[in-house]
Amino acid sequence: MLGFILRRLGTFIPTFIGVSIVSFLFIRLLPGDPILLMAGERGMSDDRYAQLMTQFGFDKPLLTQYWDYLNGLIRGDLGLSFKTKRPVWDEFFALFPATLELSLCAIAFAIGLGIPAGIVAAVNRGKWPDQALMSTALVGYSMPIFWWALLLIIFFSGTLGWTPVSGRISLMFFFPTDTGFMLIDSFRSGQAGALASAVEHLILPTIVLGTIPLAVIARQTRSAMLEVLSEDYVRTAKAKGLSPLRVNGVHALRNAMIPVITVIGLSVGTLMAGAILTETIFSWPGIGKWMVEGIGSRDYTAVQGGLLMIAVIVMVVNLVVDLLYGLINPKIRQR
Repeated sequence: MLGFILRRLGTFIPTFIGVSIVSFLFIRLLPGDPILLMAGERGMSDDRYAQLMTQFGFDKPLLTQYWDYLNGLIRGDLGLSFKTKRPVWDEFFALFPATLELSLCAIAFAIGLGIPAGIVAAVNRGKWPDQALMSTALVGYSMPIFWWALLLIIFFSGTLGWTPVSGRISLMFFFPTDTGFMLIDSFRSGQAGALASAVEHLILPTIVLGTIPLAVIARQTRSAMLEVLSEDYVRTAKAKGLSPLRVNGVHALRNAMIPVITVIGLSVGTLMAGAILTETIFSWPGIGKWMVEGIGSRDYTAVQGGLLMIAVIVMVVNLVVDLLYGLINPKIRQR
């Protein structure tokens, strides 16, 4: 087991370096000069422009700039935001709870509906519930996030008026956000209606962000269940007269969950990517919206730091899934 862990950890360093290179080059490939964008309509003199180029290190060769960036990463320094002049590290973790709260609700929504849908589809293979559920899952997987979000906003917010259009909570409520998780802070505030408002603001972003992982989990659960249901021990359980609920929910599902857990772990990357569009559309003050604004203002350090931190989070989650998979299935440790 130790060798398995060390092999997985050994992939961290080259992956980290690769992600740092991609994040460093990505923002620099975009058109636009960050110095001129900072000046805005006022413009600046040539001397001031040269001074700022030197101050931010843009006058150095690209390789030298990357080396300085990598040295800062090794020291745990993500740099200062060009836009706010605040440490990128502080800005990231100030906004990360909002993204984490939305992602947790989205994955809970996806798991809560996806696994039961996959089970029902597998048990009714070839019948109308199977066809209806898998067709719906395919549509959900194929639906572009921005289009799906706009449809929900138009129908539930515009036509029916049931849900808010944007934000995390109504402007009527004011209280300290100590944890950064609006559900927790609104509950702790004790203000009547605060928690309900926070939940209402979460509904549409959760559905939009969780739809694609839901579809993937449902299809993977169905596939895994169909494979397990054909095993001898399942047929033996049925022959013993055990109830369908016990056969499908205990004997079959327990073994079918191994690949499903892997898919859930891989869904973290989908959530992080989807959060960028979802937060922008719903004006959700999280990492995704922050990075989109950073790209628009060519805030090199903010975008680089955000991409790198998201990649590290995805790598850590995948590592944990690999370790759990290795514990559940010892054969995996030999790979």
